[in-house]
Amino acid sequence: MRSQLGGLEVVTVQARQQTPPDGVVVLCHGFGAPGTDLVGLAEALVTLEPALAKVRFHFPAAPLSLGDLGFGDSRAWWMIDLETIAALRTAGPEALREFRRVEPDGMPAARRAVHALVNEVMNSAGVPFSKLVLGGFSQGAMISTDVALRLEEAPAGLVVLSGTLLLEELWRTKATARAGLPVFQSHGRFDEVLPFEGARWLETLLREAGLQVDFHAFGGGHEIPLAVLRGLASFLRQRLGL
Repeated sequence: MRSQLGGLEVVTVQARQQTPPDGVVVLCHGFGAPGTDLVGLAEALVTLEPALAKVRFHFPAAPLSLGDLGFGDSRAWWMIDLETIAALRTAGPEALREFRRVEPDGMPAARRAVHALVNEVMNSAGVPFSKLVLGGFSQGAMISTDVALRLEEAPAGLVVLSGTLLLEELWRTKATARAGLPVFQSHGRFDEVLPFEGARWLETLLREAGLQVDFHAFGGGHEIPLAVLRGLASFLRQRLGL
C-alpha cells in the first residue's frame, strides 16, 4: 500500500493484516536508489522468520529526487558530493576526522522528515516505541542512526546496513542516553562506497556509549547478502518479542 506519511511517500507491507500489528519496522533506502528499493525485504524477512508476518513494514522514499541529474526515479535523503567521498578513500586521518564532524547540508530536513514519519506511523499503529525497529541501508542507515539517537523514547532496536559514522561528537553524546539499545550492524569488508573502517568507527562509538551492537562483517561490497538477511530476520523477531 502506498501513502503519504509524515510528508514522505511510503510503501507499507504487512503480510498478515491485524490491528494493532505485532510491531513496526521502518527501513530507509540509500542514496541514488528508488523509494521502493528495499520493499522486497519485507517478503524475504517474513519467509525467513514467519512470525514477522504480523509486523507492519514501512519503506519511505527520500524527499529529494535525482531525476533532474539524469538518475531516473532515484532519490536521496540529502545531496552527496561524490568527488569528496571518493577523495576520502585515500585521505589522511585529519581529513577523515573533519568529515565525521560536519553535518551534511540537507541532513536537518531529512531528520525532521524521518522523525515526523516515525511519529505518525507509531500513532497510526497504536503500539509503543518499544515495538519499533528503525533502520536503513547506506545513507538510509545514517539518517536512521541519527533519528534513533534523538527520539523522545527509545525504539526496540536500530538497524545499520552498510552505514558509517557522521556527527561524531554529537552522536557520542546522544548515544549515552541510549545505553542498552540493541543494534544490528552489517558491513562488507570490501565496500568501495563506504569503507569498512567507517563502520568499525561507528561500532566503537556505539559500544563505548553502552549500546549492544551485533556486528556482522561479510566478504563483500556495498550490499545486503543472504547471511545478513538471516541475521536481520532473527534480530527483528527477537527485538519485537515474537
